[in-house]
Amino acid sequence: MFRTGLRRLTAAAPASNAIRPAFFSASASSSFAAPVVAAANPPSQHTLDVSSALGVVDGFVGAIGNTPLVRLRHLSEQTGCEILGKAEFANPGGSVKDRAALYVVLDAEERGLLKPGGTVIEGTAGNTGIGLAHVCAARGYKLVIYMPDTQSQGKIDLLRLLGAEVHPVPAVAFDNPMNYNHQAARHAARLDNAVWTNQFDNTANRRAHIETTGPEIWKQTAGRVDAFTCATGTGGTLAGTTRYLKDVSGGKVQCFLADPPGSVLHSYLSSGGKLVERSGSSITEGIGQGRVTDNLQPDIGLLDGSLTIADEKSIAMVYRCLAEEGLYLGASSALNVVAAKEVAEKLGRGHTVVTILCDGAYRYADRLFSRKWLTDKKLIDAIPAELQHHIVLP
Repeated sequence: MFRTGLRRLTAAAPASNAIRPAFFSASASSSFAAPVVAAANPPSQHTLDVSSALGVVDGFVGAIGNTPLVRLRHLSEQTGCEILGKAEFANPGGSVKDRAALYVVLDAEERGLLKPGGTVIEGTAGNTGIGLAHVCAARGYKLVIYMPDTQSQGKIDLLRLLGAEVHPVPAVAFDNPMNYNHQAARHAARLDNAVWTNQFDNTANRRAHIETTGPEIWKQTAGRVDAFTCATGTGGTLAGTTRYLKDVSGGKVQCFLADPPGSVLHSYLSSGGKLVERSGSSITEGIGQGRVTDNLQPDIGLLDGSLTIADEKSIAMVYRCLAEEGLYLGASSALNVVAAKEVAEKLGRGHTVVTILCDGAYRYADRLFSRKWLTDKKLIDAIPAELQHHIVLP
């Protein structure tokens, strides 16, 4: 088993001291108000405990993981449950995919497939590629990315900025030889000292969440988590986290798949394993599947159920999280929050439900906050009128 250097967070999480504002009083000797600054509070024990636990990390790789678990206050109050979001946007590459990116590279090194100066090749809808770009730069590898040309231009530009060679290709089904994953595999086969990291079926991806995400959630909640839910693209996050939480709780934690339109996994689970043909699409990026991946296969039988989440609900939650929680989230994260809310309502008051806040909205702002794009997608009416002032792009 390789070691990642990811530290386990051992401190409990009491509320931190509030920041006191400075106070101002008039001075008789001056026409200006002189600031009288209140004495600073001493650091909270929580601050000291977390700082001690994290210490100094070794570069980009050492900074992956140990993300905060954020209580979503308004939704928690609305449902009578504790709804918690794992703030994966706080990873150094900006998304949950930093974990998978690190593990697939370390796995290739461990198996002798990747040597110094080699090339990593991957098919990705964006965030795994961004994580890989950082990891490869930190470890001295070249990176080649194949991705569907349906992905946001911001992701493509960022990958190139980070030094990756990017090939946007037409979005076609997995069983088509021109699918971006198959093109990545063929590219790797043509090179020496190169590896196709194969995030969809490389179970090092799943292992990342068995070894890091699941244990972090369990520790951060002091073992008081009742349910976990998230969407799946490769299946690594859902499968690995589910496996760990089921094992450590003796099966008590209930786990649910959240599925966007156009994905077949909700249908697969609700029909008892019948894989239907994929149809339709979603505004979400990087999630939804037309098949059961090797990452998901070992643990799909552990799931307690699934939900399908309409795009209208996801886009409304993007705006709700921004206005109510101050969280600037992408559509996939918002879909997960909707799923957590619905699981909480299903379980009833008094439960703790955890989900994944995959990434922020920074890479999708030109779509999610564009009046034209929202109108074209027939989603503008899904956003509550009182929140439409956040639509600031034409």
